[in-house]
Amino acid sequence: MAVMQIEYYSEALAMEWGINVLYPDASRVKNPDDQDIPVLYLLHGMNGNHYSWLKRTNVERILRSTNLIVVLPNTNNGWYTDTQYGYPYYTAIAEELPKTLARFFPNMTKKREKTFIAGLSMGGYGSFKLALQTNRFSHAASFSGALSFEGRQLADTDLGSAAYWKGVFGELEDWTTSPYSLESIADKYSDKKTVLWAWCGEQDALYEANNTAVDHLKDLGFDITYSHGPGKHEWFYWERELEHFLATLPIDFELEERLD
Repeated sequence: MAVMQIEYYSEALAMEWGINVLYPDASRVKNPDDQDIPVLYLLHGMNGNHYSWLKRTNVERILRSTNLIVVLPNTNNGWYTDTQYGYPYYTAIAEELPKTLARFFPNMTKKREKTFIAGLSMGGYGSFKLALQTNRFSHAASFSGALSFEGRQLADTDLGSAAYWKGVFGELEDWTTSPYSLESIADKYSDKKTVLWAWCGEQDALYEANNTAVDHLKDLGFDITYSHGPGKHEWFYWERELEHFLATLPIDFELEERLD
């Protein structure tokens, strides 16, 4: 696949901004003249950026024969949210980025049934948040996602200071009823047509948060496939689960032959 580094001026963020894009090679796909290529938005976690999936996994090799555009956006540590400190990452990714991509790639699909999203850790939260709030994605996946902070004080975690969390989400007394919880977003915005898919390792610090969030989403009537097994908060598992998720999508993905 072609690996494209794109820098553009973001009106939403009022700065030069960058994304990476994987674009299918014409010589490797069955229909190189396709004018309706499916797209996957692939989101990074905390302390990562739009290079993380490229650096830490074999995503380009895994998809080298698949007719799929992969978009790797960046939110810094902003939780795919319009932050309180003035950087509207949600707006930049949910509203501005699709329009920007349409100018670069007019043959990229605009159809919901061919538009997918996935992410790890913070990006798992972002994946579900973007899918549930925009109703623009047919499938959304979370790998070891930070899907809930129910029963936890964000300032008491080792993920950031109280000032950091206040800058992202503002003052929060109860995560579950806050406008940033997936339950609140789902209840307020979602048409419940997105197929949700989640995985988390049982030795992951976010395992119980996944169990909690999945139970709440099921209670709200969502179609969600949830699996778990031995695993930690590590890239080995996220690459493996990306392959599993790709196999569920309505695309021409085929897992490479492995003899052992």
